[in-house]
Amino acid sequence: MEVNSVVELSLLYDFYGGLMKDNKRRIFEDYVLNDYSLSEIAKEQGISRQGVHDTIKRCTKELRDYEEKLCLIEKFQKTKEMVNQIRNISKNVQESGNMVEIAKIETLSAKILEEY
Repeated sequence: MEVNSVVELSLLYDFYGGLMKDNKRRIFEDYVLNDYSLSEIAKEQGISRQGVHDTIKRCTKELRDYEEKLCLIEKFQKTKEMVNQIRNISKNVQESGNMVEIAKIETLSAKILEEY
């Protein structure tokens, strides 16, 4: 599995994994987070490799569907970006003493509070 895919699936799992049934969650964790092979998981779970593959595929679709409907990751990333902007502006204000930048901080903070 490529790195981008692992990162995406890990992030989806972080946000929505708690919504999955225990058995599906264990299989998904073993494959994505613990980097077990399909054969290792199949042996541990007492099912076929195809069964493991199908479960992982269903879990991936389920997690992507949650994000499509709820957009929690998208909102989190936007909030994180705005907070980073606030930190940068704050640092500039401290270094330069330019109080005009405070208005930008207030605008971004208000936007975060309104939207999220």
